[in-house]
Amino acid sequence: MRTAEIIRNTNETRIRVAVNLDGTGVQKLNTGVPFLDHMLDQIARHGLIDLEVHAEGDLHIDAHHTVEDVGITLGMALAKAVGDKAGMRRYGHAYVPLDEALSRVVVDFSGRPGLQFHVPFTRARVGDFDVDLTIEFFQGLVNHALITMHIDNLRGVNAHHQCETIFKATGRALRMALELDPRSTGIVPSTKGVL
Repeated sequence: MRTAEIIRNTNETRIRVAVNLDGTGVQKLNTGVPFLDHMLDQIARHGLIDLEVHAEGDLHIDAHHTVEDVGITLGMALAKAVGDKAGMRRYGHAYVPLDEALSRVVVDFSGRPGLQFHVPFTRARVGDFDVDLTIEFFQGLVNHALITMHIDNLRGVNAHHQCETIFKATGRALRMALELDPRSTGIVPSTKGVL
């Protein structure tokens, strides 16, 4: 089973993340940031990743530390769960529309963290959620999952739709990259032999 549980406690946040990469999209989410819960649900459901996230953060200040640290902890869990990456496809990509919005996410479980984030949000907030925190989440995720990720919002007018397509496409891209390839059982998908 490709599973992992990470507990990460700091002076600002206390977070527990559990993942099953070969799940069915079951989720149990309680970050204290409702919009983040909604976005994490997209990753779980569209990635077919069983996901549990419990976070307690300094929300009396703002959501920044909580959102960023959830990304970090989820990244750590992904890195642990993939292990040596033998047999997995490694690369994944997805285009996801939602009404007028369209986003593309491309991921590589390369062992090298890198984020390209090109999202021209049309407004600064979705409800109480500061959309600037979206890049903080993904930067934490890629840095600690040791993946390369390109995120492009190709069009969109509604910021909620823009953000949701990003997270749905992330789930779909992860699902493709994490899938075990029956033609490569036990083989690390790299000419180096290690990722």
